[in-house]
Amino acid sequence: MTEQRAGRPKLSSPETIAEAACELFLERGYDATSIADIALRAGVSRSSFFNYFSSKSDILWSSFDARVATLLTHLDAGETGPRDVRTALRAFAAGFAPDTLALAMANAVAMGLEEELDRESAVRTTRIGRSVAAALRTGADPLVADVVGSAVGGAVLAAVRAWAAAGPGRTSLSRTLDQAIEVVAPLLVPQGGVRQLRLVVRSADLDGAVSFYRDTLGMTEAHAFEGPDGARVAILEAGRATLELADAAQVRFIDEVETDGGESDGIRVALEVADVEATAEALVHAGAPLEAPPTPTPWRSRNARLRGPDGVQLTVFQELDRE
Repeated sequence: MTEQRAGRPKLSSPETIAEAACELFLERGYDATSIADIALRAGVSRSSFFNYFSSKSDILWSSFDARVATLLTHLDAGETGPRDVRTALRAFAAGFAPDTLALAMANAVAMGLEEELDRESAVRTTRIGRSVAAALRTGADPLVADVVGSAVGGAVLAAVRAWAAAGPGRTSLSRTLDQAIEVVAPLLVPQGGVRQLRLVVRSADLDGAVSFYRDTLGMTEAHAFEGPDGARVAILEAGRATLELADAAQVRFIDEVETDGGESDGIRVALEVADVEATAEALVHAGAPLEAPPTPTPWRSRNARLRGPDGVQLTVFQELDRE
């Protein structure tokens, strides 16, 4: 008996075909669904199907691949280097709306798509990685460029999977991709540029300071050295380092938002944490005076201000979902 679906548009479109395909993948599974099945459900001919898609897999990846093609063009045409890589990736993610690929990733088990998505994701990871490596290769060690390219390609696909898993429209791919790229950001450093930002604090009680930052705040001890006459130093990992430069008017505005009449020091240390309330409470318990409790800000974070060991003024902040 011929399958009919009421309400199908008579004019074919890629959206109609993709919708029909996803229905069938959920009902029968990806492998058990043929192109003929999809065409029949969509109410189009096989030739009409191939006007829009080259294969079943293309239904899932066509929109993504179009963005990848633009990304690769941007990388190939732009100035080489990490800055241009980041610019190209931001353009790739901008305005990325939930589509067939997001639906497939979110329902991979139900659709029987796990192996298919793994295989095709690896192809895209390699494709992006090669182009990123080419953009970085000028003036850089080819091995380093290839490793960084592979890492960036993996970060892009990992971000897309996390974005899809969060649910349609729940967050932006741009935000998720930014988070993924920050994981590999230490690799995206221009040759000859600044490779690390390190804040050096003279401590009157090194053991107490190390306990505060390492044991209470949770920073990882990367190195510890001893010198002559009992000299000691500990270097703690603090995640990504940035330098925030603000004029006097902006500092006043920050102080108005974060505190009730408080005032910033000339240099203030800001540390991003997962839970600002819990962190501030732990630091106060460890002896840090609280200068301002966790407060929501116009820039979508919750910030608390404290005074750490050796008089260091601290802001601990939690980034909130920007959607």
